[in-house]
Amino acid sequence: MDQIITRHRHELKRRTLTVRETGYLTPNMIRMVLHSDELADFTSLGADDHIKLIFDGGGEKPEMREYTPRRFDTERRELVLDFAVHDAGPATDWAINAAPGDELRIGGPRGSAVIAPVFDWWLLIGDETALPAIGRRVEETPAGPRVITLAAVPGAEDEQHFETGALMESHWVHRPVTEAHQAGALLDATRALTLPEGKGFVWIAAEAQVAKALKAHFLDERGHPAQHLKAAGYWVHGDAGASDKSLG
Repeated sequence: MDQIITRHRHELKRRTLTVRETGYLTPNMIRMVLHSDELADFTSLGADDHIKLIFDGGGEKPEMREYTPRRFDTERRELVLDFAVHDAGPATDWAINAAPGDELRIGGPRGSAVIAPVFDWWLLIGDETALPAIGRRVEETPAGPRVITLAAVPGAEDEQHFETGALMESHWVHRPVTEAHQAGALLDATRALTLPEGKGFVWIAAEAQVAKALKAHFLDERGHPAQHLKAAGYWVHGDAGASDKSLG
């Protein structure tokens, strides 16, 4: 069997970054540009890599939250992060109130999972928290493969546009943030999709139970090969700060 996902380990580093720019990309997404000379050797090989944002909450241990490096430039020493504005937590609170000159500590990425470029098409499904990884994957896909995206957001004003050399097809589902933990909207839209011929890779990231339901749909209802699918619970309803990246 050909190896589909190759895992790379990186030297684990902590860096202190400074906010260079910040503002609302959409009503429910903040985009921030951070800078530091410590980013000269920053490495992120996978579109869905994650770093840890470190916040001193006054307790014995700092609070940490995982975020996708949306874009980075080692020559410019810049890192771009997108923050979905949802239930208040240390990262959301910080992002809402951050201003140029503020500092942020990060750790990682600890590693990267690189998917072999052997597919005729990609299907990327997720909610607001998955948009940074979806956007990065779309933008990093070269001409040739077809890319299909399906994302759930509160409304049309929260839809994003991605530049890519690939042939792209976008689908959006609108539902309240309060229903983001319910699989119905994304599952119905997924069932309505007609997928292309050829070898395809399905990538899913959303609330843990939503991601599990979508994964089950592809494996059980469509018979999609398990080795050509990756699903992750980027958050867990009712458990602030939790995630489930072990869905496969």
